[in-house]
Amino acid sequence: MKLIRFGAIGQEKPGVQLKDGRKIDVSGFGQDYTETFFGGDGLEDLKTWLEENASQCPTIGNDVRLGAPLVRPSKIVCVGLNYAQHAAESGMGVPKEPVLFFKATSAIVGPNDNLIIPKGSVKTDWEVELAIVIGKKASYVSEENASDHIAGYVLHNDYSEREFQLEKEGQWVKGKSCDTFAPIGPFIATKDEIKDPNNLNLWLKLNGVTVQNSSTSDFIFNIQEVVSYISQFMTLLPGDIISTGTPFGVGLGFKPPKYLNAGDVVELGIDGLGTSKQKCKAYSE
Repeated sequence: MKLIRFGAIGQEKPGVQLKDGRKIDVSGFGQDYTETFFGGDGLEDLKTWLEENASQCPTIGNDVRLGAPLVRPSKIVCVGLNYAQHAAESGMGVPKEPVLFFKATSAIVGPNDNLIIPKGSVKTDWEVELAIVIGKKASYVSEENASDHIAGYVLHNDYSEREFQLEKEGQWVKGKSCDTFAPIGPFIATKDEIKDPNNLNLWLKLNGVTVQNSSTSDFIFNIQEVVSYISQFMTLLPGDIISTGTPFGVGLGFKPPKYLNAGDVVELGIDGLGTSKQKCKAYSE
């Protein structure tokens, strides 16, 4: 299945994108895409419900806004420097174990919402990433069992303010958590839709020019390793997001570095997970 949420900001409702591309309103199912939904039998119950009710569900027009395809999760855990060439362009060594940081869930927005360049920012950067949605509580999980704890996958742009992240003292979280810095979607594809998450093409364009184009086959730490590793240090709850890192081609790696300005348009996509587009706007009071 492909799970979507749609409607005005703060008023989103659950929906499903069908195989023919049509989007339908599944509010009648009675559950939104929350921790309870992912952690219980929500996916199977929804699948069963759709068999009887899909034909009666209202259709969602293509002009309707898409929100993030899940209700705000307990946390976003990100993996840094998970592609060797990206580590090199960042001037950092290839990590011996996953580099972890948090991204505030208040940064989450819809896939096509505007990117707001933060107040005082001159180094806002882009990062196309494959993100995992946890479907079953995970604590001290083995790599062999990691896939059992995954509900699905989703496209994520891990926007970063490099001055806040790298030049100010403290941890990376300051440069990762600004409002609108986590566009998620357009949909969550359940794991049965993605045959091999460790071999997906992902790309990003800036103003129509491709700047990132790679594959998750270049992961330093693959999907199973990442889920298992993180679960050794914290409990992953249903609906939690793990963002698995970005390939080379970010603005920081240009010579000289290239960062986003008001009016820029960023478009990105991953095989099987659709595309998203954000227009950059300057912060205003």
